[in-house]
Amino acid sequence: MEEKITRAQALLEALPYLRRFAGKTLVIKYGGAAMVKAELKREFARDVVLLKYVGINPVIVHGGGPQIGEYLKRLGIKSQFISGLRVTDAETLEVVEMVLRGTINSEIVGLVNSTGGKAVGICGKDGGLVRVRKLRADEIEPAPEKNVDLGFVGEIEDIDTGLIRTLENSGYIPVVAPIGSDQEGQSYNLNGDHLAGHLAGALRAEKLIVLTDVEGIKNREGKLVASLKARQLKKAIADGWISAGMIPKTQACLQALEGGAGKTHIIDGRIPHALLLELFTDLGIGTEILR
Repeated sequence: MEEKITRAQALLEALPYLRRFAGKTLVIKYGGAAMVKAELKREFARDVVLLKYVGINPVIVHGGGPQIGEYLKRLGIKSQFISGLRVTDAETLEVVEMVLRGTINSEIVGLVNSTGGKAVGICGKDGGLVRVRKLRADEIEPAPEKNVDLGFVGEIEDIDTGLIRTLENSGYIPVVAPIGSDQEGQSYNLNGDHLAGHLAGALRAEKLIVLTDVEGIKNREGKLVASLKARQLKKAIADGWISAGMIPKTQACLQALEGGAGKTHIIDGRIPHALLLELFTDLGIGTEILR
């Protein structure tokens, strides 16, 4: 009986959040262990379907760097990175599109649909969703030591949210692969974190939630920071206590807030039901970033 009462109390705790987020859009950047471990993948799919059933509109943006790297290795194609960005020549681009759209995207769609949802897999090329241009070396941070050509790596210029809104209004869950195209229709590889940030801003999403393999943002002493304002985050990046792989995720959060998203979160996707714990409990998990 006590267990049943505890479950009822959990539902009551979630009630104000269910009411607050009903009808709102949440952009979820899906990656890390949550996208690799079988049990976490199934739990993520169930959580997303639950969100849709209670009236929330989740939009999933996924990455796929490790999977692309593994496939390139099997084909004997060497991976090269400059300032954290994969150099993408024509041969690599073919593999990127095949892995992101043909393998990862379709797997996520299948998982969501198998748990009772209605997911649709798309990429930035579909419906003119993401228009990009070629990213120049002098725009990269940190800047490379010499001028280089990144190949088909794109910089986002514009987001047309029409396709996403149509899918949402029709009861579907969009699953977006990070590929865009320019005005001539040329495909470009995109950073999944950056795409999630731009998309959350363009959709005026209630939240951008970034799933990672760390607890959240930690200070210099290694203690988890529960909440930061955007200006504090910018200073932390400038001061150097946020670095390496966390930088594109924090930049995505800043982009989302500047574009019009309500709030952003960096949470530990290794925790089962991390999404639900962040959204529907009083304490939440990870780090929230506010305007």
